[in-house]
Parts: sequence; structure tokens; C-alpha cells
Amino acid sequence: MAEVTAGSEFTAGHMRARVFESAEALGRAAARNTAEIVRNAVAAGGQARVIIATGNSQLPFVHALAEEKDVPWEAVTVFHMDEYVGIEPTHSASFQRWIASNITEPLRPAAVHYLQADTADPEAEARRYEELLREAPLDLVCLGIGENGHIAFNEPHQADFDDPRWARVISLDERSRRQQVDEGHFPDVTAVPEQAITLTVPALLAPRHIQVVVPERRKAEAVAATFTAPVSPAVPATILRQQPNAELFLDRESAALLSV
Repeated sequence: MAEVTAGSEFTAGHMRARVFESAEALGRAAARNTAEIVRNAVAAGGQARVIIATGNSQLPFVHALAEEKDVPWEAVTVFHMDEYVGIEPTHSASFQRWIASNITEPLRPAAVHYLQADTADPEAEARRYEELLREAPLDLVCLGIGENGHIAFNEPHQADFDDPRWARVISLDERSRRQQVDEGHFPDVTAVPEQAITLTVPALLAPRHIQVVVPERRKAEAVAATFTAPVSPAVPATILRQQPNAELFLDRESAALLSV
């Protein structure tokens, strides 16, 4: 197998991928892509509606996004895609807090809709958020891929590619909970909530553009499975191979197991 290098390009089904030298280079390219999509959406329709993933792997992208000039954030509505049930917004691992720190404060979009998962009725919160998502067309989703191949918190063997819902309460996979510990968000697995509210697969595939940012060697197995495993809920990210509007941004580390 030849070594994957910066500039390598891959396709699988309808999905396309590009490889960059580093997470920082990947982040800059993804930021330029997002900025262009947002500018075009606002120019065409007066507004843009964007879903943005959270997590450590997305930091090079969102930091670069803050450096992009002439992006009409005053016309952009932002959603995030998951949140732990029972976590307060002030908790260090809260995805609401992540969005506030990395999107709301530096970019100042027109509106940011937060998942309020510290509610007594998470099912009602999932329905509320779904209604917000369905109010108007979505222009862009900025995805990641988990170490177990999940997208948002649609876990292996739980993901439903034909889910009629756009947001629901799910049980977290053990590997997803372990990933959160390894990334430093919780002291141990027992501290990680067992449930989360997540956007479903159909919600993630609804936007006009699907951008997938996946840096780091720890994601290499999941990236390889996304390209080669059968398209099924066993590896939820494989559904991206059926999306002609899906583009993956990889670095040499995350693409290391792909065949040139």
C-alpha cells in the first residue's frame, strides 16, 4: 500500500475526500469551504442555516473559521447536533458550552439554538429542537466522525438511516463514553452520562452541503471503515458514501489506512 500524501484524493460511492498535510491545513481548507457556502447561501436567500459539530477534533476547523473574512454571520442561524442528558450548560464537557465558546462568542451569528438537555423531559426537548430544524431548509452540516464510526451520537447498531425523527434521545455506546474520557472531558467512564439527545441520520443528511472534518490518527480506523465497510448502521458513517453532496477533509494521520 502506497503512503497517503497531502493532496491525495479519494472517492467511495458518491462521497469525495481530500487529504491535507496536517490538522491545521485541513482546518483552514474546511473553514474556507464553510465560509464560501455561507456567503453563497446568504447571497441567494438572505440567510444561512448551519449545523456544527463539537469536540476536540473540530477545533482546528472552528479556529480557522474565526479567521475567515467577510462572512455574513449576522445572517446565519447555528444549530449543534448533540448534548448529554442531564449535563448543565456550565459543565466543562457540555456541548452547549463548546458552541458558546467556539462559535457564539467569536463569530456572533444572528441566532444560536442550543439543545437544553439538562431538562426533566429530554423527549420533549428533542421534539422542540426538531421543530426548529424543520422550520426552513438547512444549508450546511459540519460533521465529524467518532472513533467507533458514529456521526453525531448515532451509535453503531443503533443508528436508523430511515428514522422519521430528526432528534431523539439515545443510549451512548461504551466506546463513545470512553472516547470522552480519553479526550479529557470526564475523569472516568462512570462520570460520562449514559444518554444524549442527538440529531438523527436523516437530519444530518438534510442540508444542501455535508462537510466532514476528521483529523488525527485515532480516527484512522473509523475513516477506513467509512470507505470500505458495508453501508449499514454497524458503521453509521458509511451512509456518507451515498451522498453526492458529502466532502471529507482528512489529514495524513486520519487517512493513513486508506489505499492509494
